[in-house]
Amino acid sequence: MSLAVTLSRAQEGVAAPQVMVEVHLSGGLPGTNIVGLPEAAVREARDRVRVAIQNTSFEYPNRKVTVNLAPAELPKDGGRFDLAIALGILAAGGQVPREKLDDCEFLGELALSGALRGVSGVLPALLRARARGRRVVVPRANAAEAALVSDADVLVADTLAEVCGWLRGAQDLGTPTDPPPPASDGGGPDLADVRGQLQARRALEIAATGGHHLLLSGPPGTGKSMLAERLPGILPPLTESEALETCAVLSVAGQAVDPRHWRRRPFRAPHHTASAVALVGGGAMPRPGEISLTHNGVLFLDELPEFGRHVLDVLREPMESGHIVVSRAARQSTFPAQFQLVAAMNPCPCGYAGDPRHSCQCTPDQVQRYRARISGPLLDRIDLGVEVARVPLGELGAPRGAQDEDSATVRARVMKARQHALMRAGRPNAEISTRELERDCALGPAERRWFDAALERLGLSARAYHRTLRVARTIADLDGGAALLDRAHLAEALTYRRF
Repeated sequence: MSLAVTLSRAQEGVAAPQVMVEVHLSGGLPGTNIVGLPEAAVREARDRVRVAIQNTSFEYPNRKVTVNLAPAELPKDGGRFDLAIALGILAAGGQVPREKLDDCEFLGELALSGALRGVSGVLPALLRARARGRRVVVPRANAAEAALVSDADVLVADTLAEVCGWLRGAQDLGTPTDPPPPASDGGGPDLADVRGQLQARRALEIAATGGHHLLLSGPPGTGKSMLAERLPGILPPLTESEALETCAVLSVAGQAVDPRHWRRRPFRAPHHTASAVALVGGGAMPRPGEISLTHNGVLFLDELPEFGRHVLDVLREPMESGHIVVSRAARQSTFPAQFQLVAAMNPCPCGYAGDPRHSCQCTPDQVQRYRARISGPLLDRIDLGVEVARVPLGELGAPRGAQDEDSATVRARVMKARQHALMRAGRPNAEISTRELERDCALGPAERRWFDAALERLGLSARAYHRTLRVARTIADLDGGAALLDRAHLAEALTYRRF
């Protein structure tokens, strides 16, 4: 029989749909034709595969070769199908047995010498293959990434000849080595480096506990960037499922995954010249943007008003939904985007409004235009706003006090408080639904009257009302996990709505 079928995986967002590679040899003029909506890199596989097979001491069929990549309506790109196509051609010609092809999937690009090169998007493919109970053969260049999926059946190879030898039963293929144990600390800069700033440190701890968005405002040089960079160090480490989701996005984007730090939460700080596409993702073949590369981590936007208003407004929908849908004429891709936003800004264009050491040179009209670069709907989605004042120079050189805690101490408190939310709702407080909010943020009659009056005076929206309750719930968790919110929790939560 001159028909053989091998299995592979395409790349579509963070999904990895199965692709069936059907190879048929027939009479007629010798040649190779690849059908099934292949992009240019896939069409060029016929030349790579032909030379690789010849350089591996196999015979390329002197017949008409038809390769069908099914399903036909799924766009296919890259060199990830080279190995599956080569094995299908060899199996159709009877040069390798077909017995092991049925329950195995193959990923890898072929060099002209027959060597296997690494491809992107291996991690999502492994997760899908594991769910189907199939074995996967990947290039050795992807072995470190494949090792992260501990219970997946994965084999690694260096060349096409090794894979063919394994199919013939002449040799065994290697397996990925176990990754090193994840680091026990949060990694990165330590919070002990920040002197003073007790209110900002408190806001940072609340943000870490509940997963809330945070806005830091103050004159230049007051430590806004230092505080933001230290947020990942006090966040709980990623769970295995969260880490695999995060690494899957990196794999799709073609970025390397460090096995030593794969459980650390990502931190990304794009420059203010970044475009909207750079933030949310896009392109003719949709790729993840900064918000997806920060999935389950921290996105830091320094000099927030310097970003284009349109660029900032594209964040509004994913901040609510936790994902982004990138639509193009030919395809649509969905990327996860459950990120925690931390933004920093100056109070005015010159930066010194309200600074006792410098006089502000900006007119009221300039200050208003500067702050108007950030839309009200975006600010309404930020849970915590805190002013970062200048620290007296005498405190910078003074010995560290009890209030200058390190990241490990704060992280222990954060993890203990977050455990209350996980036991109550199974997710951080910033992610609980409105119905869960009514259940978990119960108020007594007196607190309800006081809170309603405060909301009326401040003129807060319904969204701000719910977000303030979530912050108050987080403050109560830090206070021991009280079942009922008292006035102190509500009052502190309202002090962070000052923007």
